Amino acid sequence: MSKVPTMRLDRLLGNLGYGSRKEMHGLAVAGEIVLDGVAVKDAGARIAIGPDLPRRMTVMGRPVDPPPPMIVMLHKPLGVVCSHKEAGQRIYDLLPPRWRVRDPALSSVGRLDKETSGLLLITDDGDYLHRVISPRRHVAKSYLATLDRPLGGDEGAIFASGTMMLEGEDKPLLPAILEPLGERQARLVIEEGRYHQVRRMFAAVGNHVIDLHRERIGGLALPGDLAAGEFRILDRATAESVFTA
Repeated sequence: MSKVPTMRLDRLLGNLGYGSRKEMHGLAVAGEIVLDGVAVKDAGARIAIGPDLPRRMTVMGRPVDPPPPMIVMLHKPLGVVCSHKEAGQRIYDLLPPRWRVRDPALSSVGRLDKETSGLLLITDDGDYLHRVISPRRHVAKSYLATLDRPLGGDEGAIFASGTMMLEGEDKPLLPAILEPLGERQARLVIEEGRYHQVRRMFAAVGNHVIDLHRERIGGLALPGDLAAGEFRILDRATAESVFTA
C-alpha cells in the first residue's frame, strides 16, 4: 500500500498560490484554515496530501484548491490566446489569480489559436499532458467548422486519403474524417495537431474557415452547460476518458 505524502501546511498553501508562509500563518491564527471540521492553528503542521483534500479542508470558508496533479477543462472563448508570449487576454486570465503562481505551474494541453473556441485542457501534470499530445496515442480531436464557401463534395475523400500535403511541409497528413453538416458547415476529426491544421486543410481545397470550435478531445466532450470563459476541475476518471474513444 503506497504511503500518503505529507507537507507543511504553509508550504502546501504557498505552492497552491494562496500567499506567503507569513500570510498562511496569519490565516491559521485567525482560524481561517479548517481541516476535518477543526481549525488548524499551526501553519507549520504537516498534513496528508491526497485527492480528497478539497473535501476535507477549507481556506477562508471555501474548499481548498486541489493539490497537484490538477486537470482543468476550459471552454475557451474567441479572442483569447494560449501562449504566455502573445499580446492580449490569455487563458490564464480566466482562472483564479492564485493559480498563476501555483508550483508546479499550469500549462495548456496543446493550444487553440486566438480565433478558435472550444474545449481546452489545462494541467500541472506533465505526464498527462504528454500522453494527450503524443503522436503515438492518436488522440482524436473533433472540430466544428463554418466555411466561407459551400463544400465541393470531394473534401472528404481528400482528407481521408492519408496523402494530403500541406504547403511548406514534406510529410502527408494522417487520414481525417469529414462529416458535412450543411452547405457551409462540417465536422472534422483529426489525430494530429499541426500548426493551424484545420484552417490549412480547408485552405488547401480552396475554402476558408470563418469560425472554428473544438467540441471534443478523444472521449471527452465539452459539456453544453459550460459557457464560454467558464472552467471546471476534472476528477481523474473524467480526465482519463480522453483515452477511451
